[in-house]
Amino acid sequence: MSGPFELAPLPWDESVLEPAISARTIGFHYHKHHRTYVDTLNTLVKDTAYADMPLERVVQATVNAKDGSDEKNIFNNAAQVWNHDFYWRSLTPRSGKPPQKLAQAIERDFGSPDKLLEKLAASGKEQFGSGWVWLTSQGGKLGVEKTANAIDPMAKRINCLLTLDVWEHAYYLDYQNERPKYLEAALRKLVNWTFAAENFEREAHAVRAAAE
Repeated sequence: MSGPFELAPLPWDESVLEPAISARTIGFHYHKHHRTYVDTLNTLVKDTAYADMPLERVVQATVNAKDGSDEKNIFNNAAQVWNHDFYWRSLTPRSGKPPQKLAQAIERDFGSPDKLLEKLAASGKEQFGSGWVWLTSQGGKLGVEKTANAIDPMAKRINCLLTLDVWEHAYYLDYQNERPKYLEAALRKLVNWTFAAENFEREAHAVRAAAE
C-alpha cells in the first residue's frame, strides 16, 4: 500500500536472533503485525494534515486524542509503527556491554547493569496485558517505564534509549504464555547497548546545545 509512511527494513536478518527469538516469530511479527500498522496508518492519514508530518510528530500530536476518535486511531497505529521501528533497533545478536558513559549512568542510577536488567524484566512481567517496557533518560537520569498498548514515553517527549515489546505476538510462538522467559532471553542476549548509548548521548548533546 502506498502512502507517506513505509515499513522500515529490519536492521538484521530474520534468523540472527535465534534461539532467543525465532525467525518464525520475527517473520509473523514484522511482516504481519508491523506491516498492518503501517498500512492502516497510511489509510487513516490520507487527505489529512498528518500525512505531511514526520512519524514522531504524528504520535506526539495525537497522544491525547479521545478514545474512539479518528485521531485516537491514528495515534494507536502511528505509535505502534514508531514503537516497532524502535524495538527492532533495540535488539542485536551482538549485545556485549554498555559503552562507558552509559555504563557509568547505569551504575549511578541502578547499581549495576544486572540490576537494570532485573528492573526491566520485572517491569515487563508486571505490565498487565499488552504493552512495552522502556529504558528512558530525562536530564541524564535513567529510568524504567512500562506502558500499555501503543503508548510510549516519546509521545510525552521523554527520551527513549531502548524497549522490549511485551505484546503476546512478540513471544507467543516461542514461549507461549511464559513472558518472563522471553524477557530473560532477550535482555540477557539481545540488548543493543550501542543503540541505547547513542540515544543517551543524543539527549546529552541536546541539553548541552540548549545551554549554549
